[in-house]
Formats: sequence, structure tokens, C-alpha cells
Amino acid sequence: MDVSSSTAGSANSSTQVEALKKAIDVQEKSVLKVLDSANEQAKQVTAQKTGVGNNLNLTA
Repeated sequence: MDVSSSTAGSANSSTQVEALKKAIDVQEKSVLKVLDSANEQAKQVTAQKTGVGNNLNLTA
């Protein structure tokens, strides 16, 4: 009995480790999306301030 319960415990630990790895991977992808979005917004703000990029500040 002790051997089978310890084996079951190891299998359970392995499953938990895999679940944690997947959760970390999902979080990593989410953080990368946020950083990419923030980077894009920073580029847009810079373009607006400098007049270069999406919005050109043309004044006569």
C-alpha cells in the first residue's frame, strides 16, 4: 500500500507541475501582449509629440 500511495503522490505532483507550467505559460503570453500594447501606445504618443508617424502635425 505504501508504494502505491507514494507512486500516486508522485503522479499527482507531476500533474500539478504540468498544470503550473501551463499556467505560467498563459501568464507569460498575457504579459507579452500587455507589453506589446504598451509599446505600441508609447510609439503613438511619441509620434503625436514629434509630428512623425501616424499623426502628422501640419500647420500653415
